[in-house]
This record gives sequence, C-alpha cells and structure tokens, in this order.
Amino acid sequence: MILVVGATGDVGGVITRRLLEDGHAVRILVRQGSDHAALAEAGAEPVLGDLKDPPSLEAACAGIETVVTTANSAKRGGEDTVETVDLHGNRALVEAATQAGVKRFVFVSALGADPESPVPFLKAKALTEQSIQASGMSYAILRPDPFMDIWVPVVVGIALQTGQPVRLVGQGDHRHSFVFSGDVAQLAAALADRVEPENRVIPVGGPEALSWSEIVGRVERITGGHIPVEYVAPGAEMPGMPPFVSGLLSAQETYESPIDMTDTSRQYGVTLTSLDAFASRLFAPPASTG
Repeated sequence: MILVVGATGDVGGVITRRLLEDGHAVRILVRQGSDHAALAEAGAEPVLGDLKDPPSLEAACAGIETVVTTANSAKRGGEDTVETVDLHGNRALVEAATQAGVKRFVFVSALGADPESPVPFLKAKALTEQSIQASGMSYAILRPDPFMDIWVPVVVGIALQTGQPVRLVGQGDHRHSFVFSGDVAQLAAALADRVEPENRVIPVGGPEALSWSEIVGRVERITGGHIPVEYVAPGAEMPGMPPFVSGLLSAQETYESPIDMTDTSRQYGVTLTSLDAFASRLFAPPASTG
C-alpha cells in the first residue's frame, strides 16, 4: 500500500488519482475537516492525521510500503508554518516511516533546496532531504523549478486582470525551466510505482527554459495585444503583490536554471506541458460564436 501525504492539495490529488487508476491500494493522510470525499469515492483509504501530530503519523504509516509526500505550509496559515510543517512535520513523517519499516520514500522538494539557504522554506526542504537520505529507506527526491501554473497567473495574470503593467525585477532576462505542477505529480506517481531501490535526487523542469520577459512575449502573442512591462530594482516594492513575489523574482534574477528533461521524461513516461500550451489555456481569447 502507498501512503500519500498532501493528497488534498493540487499535486497530491493528481498523484493519488494516478496511483488509483494504475490499480494501487492508496491510503491518504487527511486532516479533520479536509475535503477528501472525492478521493475516498475514487478508492483511497483516508486516515485522520496531521504532520504536527507524530502519533497520528505512526498509525498512518502502519502497513505502508511507500510514502509519497507533497505536503507543505505554502497555502496554510495559523499554526501551520515552515517550522511546524516543512521542518518538524516532515522530520516526524520520515521518522514514523522508518519505524514502520516503509521501504520507499518519494519527496517533492524544491530546486534551490540548501541547508544553508537564507530562505526558511528552502532550508527546511534541504534538511528533510538529509533526513530521508540518512533513514536507510530507498528514496526519490524531486526538485522542481517554480510551477508555471502558480507563478504565471500571479505575475502576469493579475496585471492583465487589473489593467496594470506586468512588473519584473531587473531586466527579467534570466531563464528558468518553469514546470507544470501536474507534470511533477505524474513523475512522482511514476517514481512511487518503482520497485528497484534507486536513490535519486532529480531536478524537474518544463520542456524549455524561459525568462520572464520571454513569458510576457509569449502571452502577448496568445492574447494578440501589447502588454506593458515595468522593470523594478531588486528588492523594490511591487504594488499589489505579496512581498514573497518580489523576493522570488529578485532571487531568480541572480541565477539561471535550465534543466534538460529529455532522459527523465522518456524514462518515466511523462509528457511535459509547454508554457505555450498552459498559457493558451489560461489567456487565449474565447472563440467567437458569431
């Protein structure tokens, strides 16, 4: 049986459904009050628990061969923080899985994870990776570049909706392999299905590396209209945007992250979604009915 942690999130939900479709017995860790009815109806076995409650993790891991986790604190609040969820919660999950005799652990981390990172989220991801690697379990660690379906709507979509210019940091010319979250989910599901003890850390990106300026140009072609762009200095305030947005864009202008996915996508049978395909679904004008 496979345990999916984070199953009620977007990526975890895709993983759960893919594993069920492939005929696997799947248990999902769900919190009190979470919306998991559809996954249960699809065949998943829900078990109540929380990353902040170690005894519940011990019960969830009982009888499990493989753990897949995408859980993080990004869309939570209150007591769910980077420290309680991404650091201590994930560490507790690794410990519970080890004690239960779990054979394989699949972890969705993040590109840039580093135990010395000044970004708490990336530091917590790296420390979880270290816990997994020291556990003795077979593992696969995925390090995706930023998700195009999260960041493009925030950086470009909000500007179009509000009639504001798209604000980019620096020259917006550093290229990154933005990846569709559903493709990461498909890869994680494929790795959970493996039986060989391959211990791998896998960078994950989309089919091409693009800069933010290039992304704006692609969206212009799709919409057929000019999109004004305002370039701001690193660290400058970006009106209408949460502080973490300017932080990410500033960080992205200090490095590039092209990722060649040819071998990985072929090996695991994952067809990658292009930025053009995603942006067309998001921004293409509705077809005329006249």
